[in-house]
Amino acid sequence: MTLATTVLRLSLLTMGVMASSLAMADDSGWYVGGSLGQSRATIDDERIIGSLARAGLTTTSFKDDDRKLGYKVFGGYQFTKYFALESGYFDTGNFSFNATTSPPGTFSGEMKLKGINLDTVGTLPLTDKFSALGRIGVNFSDVKSSFSNTGSVGTFPNQSKRAANYKFGLGVQYDFTPSLGMRVEAERYRINDAIGNTGDIDLISAGLVYRFGKTPAPVQRVTTLEPVAYAPAAPQEQVAVAPTPQPQPLRKVTLSADSLFDFNKSTVKPDGKQALDTLVADLRDVDFNAIIVTGHTDRIGSHAYNLKLSTRRAEAVKAYLVKSAGIPADKISASGVNGADPVTKPDECKGTKKTNALIVCLQPDRRVEVQVTGRK
Repeated sequence: MTLATTVLRLSLLTMGVMASSLAMADDSGWYVGGSLGQSRATIDDERIIGSLARAGLTTTSFKDDDRKLGYKVFGGYQFTKYFALESGYFDTGNFSFNATTSPPGTFSGEMKLKGINLDTVGTLPLTDKFSALGRIGVNFSDVKSSFSNTGSVGTFPNQSKRAANYKFGLGVQYDFTPSLGMRVEAERYRINDAIGNTGDIDLISAGLVYRFGKTPAPVQRVTTLEPVAYAPAAPQEQVAVAPTPQPQPLRKVTLSADSLFDFNKSTVKPDGKQALDTLVADLRDVDFNAIIVTGHTDRIGSHAYNLKLSTRRAEAVKAYLVKSAGIPADKISASGVNGADPVTKPDECKGTKKTNALIVCLQPDRRVEVQVTGRK
């Protein structure tokens, strides 16, 4: 079994054990991706020229090819929104040099570098979609160096080296959807070049990341309350009176918060705008007096945080109705509820530990209610 195969299996096993031992957080899950970019090696020109001089040769020209196309493929597990463990395969390409000497001769070399890595990745959300990344880890590199010569230059044997060294990097990520994002990163790999030197290979790349299990939630549930039935008045002497306007039935629409917002977010996502556009279309046929928007969260998390989140979500829906439907802002009130008014029953969703099963079970509690009153 090769070193690469052994390390890769150990990496996957480590991620699996850690994933099973931690509670499933709202941002947790597996992901895969790939990146392509430019790699750059630091070739020690002075050392090579010095070696030729000690052999009695003067270097008349020296050229190196230190920039190549590199790539990496990777997979990982996101434990929280701030921390992930990632393993992957990288190939930074083939780097080479060519020296011409006096007395006449040439000396050429080529280095091929590939390997696998295991990194811890820290994520700092800057907005709902944009994040900064930092990583540090270990790379297990396989370096092969080969040489050729002509004329008065003596032969030098080919070499290979497998070794573990550190690596680190910085980058940014933009999420197009909860499932798909784009990364741009700059990374440095510390390597041994198989002939006694330790140096750095830099890789600047851009690529895509796909997160599993981020499917949209149900769009909405709509409830229309029937108008209150009025008992007929007792017979009286007939008097001509003007007809009394009948009150418009109370209209109450319940929207799934998971369909409007990403988990723990308060910015209306593109899929959520479709549900709000449907509501806006319905409101065009109603001469309403007031609209009450109430945000609800589930019982996971602190009451103080849930109250702020549900209020921000209600205000986001209000802002959308004002902007898209042209409704005067003073006709809409927005407020939040800290999870104290659940739809689910206490015996339906048991437990207090934040698990994936509990998050799914409490989905009906995460909602935004829009109540409309008015007259035709």
